[in-house]
Amino acid sequence: MKAVVTLLLLIAPPALAFDVTMSGRMEQGGIVTGAAPVGSSITYNGRTVPTNTRGGFVFGIDRDAAPSAVLTVTDSKGAVEIRTLTIAKRDWKIDRVDGVPQSLVTPDPELTAKIIAENKIMAAARNQLELAPFYETGFMRPVEGGRISGVFGGQRILNGTPGSPHSGLDFAGPIGTPIRASADGVVALQRPDMIMTGNTVVINHGYGLETVYIHMSKIHVTDGQHVKQGDLIGEIGMTGRANGPHLHFGITWFNTRLDPETVLATLPPKG
Repeated sequence: MKAVVTLLLLIAPPALAFDVTMSGRMEQGGIVTGAAPVGSSITYNGRTVPTNTRGGFVFGIDRDAAPSAVLTVTDSKGAVEIRTLTIAKRDWKIDRVDGVPQSLVTPDPELTAKIIAENKIMAAARNQLELAPFYETGFMRPVEGGRISGVFGGQRILNGTPGSPHSGLDFAGPIGTPIRASADGVVALQRPDMIMTGNTVVINHGYGLETVYIHMSKIHVTDGQHVKQGDLIGEIGMTGRANGPHLHFGITWFNTRLDPETVLATLPPKG
């Protein structure tokens, strides 16, 4: 079932004083790309937005973002332009998931410590800055024809216990179904048998954008490997905290989780 999206049109705000252009979806869980004069520095809500050698940039908007945000652009001569951005609110659905091993819903202290350690590993992978705009290939679905069994942003009730909002897009399919790289990039992390995510791969697409692929039955890439869009990187499984075979597909801008359906629609493959 598709998530209800409150803003479907691509946005193209008026240019800033130094001819800064932006397009994308200015909404919770959305993504925005743009271009500024070469040599400009940019911040979004105080966070540095890396720019490439042509002035291109990208930033993501959190699921729980406030109704407004501040974009600050400083050109190479020190002139400053500040813009207040309006962020569209979205309504999130509630998912009830039963049959999850209770030890993973309410883990004991020892297991909790291991989960925290693994979360730190994932966070370190997400915070790697790759200064190559691989994301410019656009993003494709990682599973061909897979049934979408879970969408981004919904509150999950696991065995009756409220959990964190769902942070990705789930593709259901038989174990062994091929999983392919959504865009060009570099493998930032491949790790088997993580407690929550099982067999896990993180691909860095440059300038803070990364994709994550979890619950896989097999991994077909190595750390640091360069991959092209469509390359085989793994197979669908049900490792980690999963109650059926599927791929959980996530997209982040550094530690900000984005709606994969929005990214797929906003940045389709270039072909």
